[in-house]
Amino acid sequence: MGWLIGVLINAVLFIALSGYFPGLHVDSFLSAIIASFVLSILNLLVRPFLIMLTLPITIVTLGLFLFVINAVTLLMTDGIMGYAFEIESFGLAVIIAIAMAVVNIVLQMTVLRKK
Repeated sequence: MGWLIGVLINAVLFIALSGYFPGLHVDSFLSAIIASFVLSILNLLVRPFLIMLTLPITIVTLGLFLFVINAVTLLMTDGIMGYAFEIESFGLAVIIAIAMAVVNIVLQMTVLRKK
């Protein structure tokens, strides 16, 4: 159940960020849900491999390179989704990854906290 809530939160976040950043284009809420689902699958399958591959640089940068890995998974989602979900540049993908991380941390600490 928590995974489905995370997918829906990321879909709403994609819609909100597409209104704020002109370089992010999402066709519809259904496209945002599918993109969020694809991103969660990529985070499950590809992200651990990328983390292991880039572990030395992640350690040297004290974990900040994880935002680059998140941006890469966002761009992979862009490639899989086609025209329904578009991110204009790598820099924008990094900014979106940072924004998503901040919003997810705030939600985890406040709304989704287990009592």
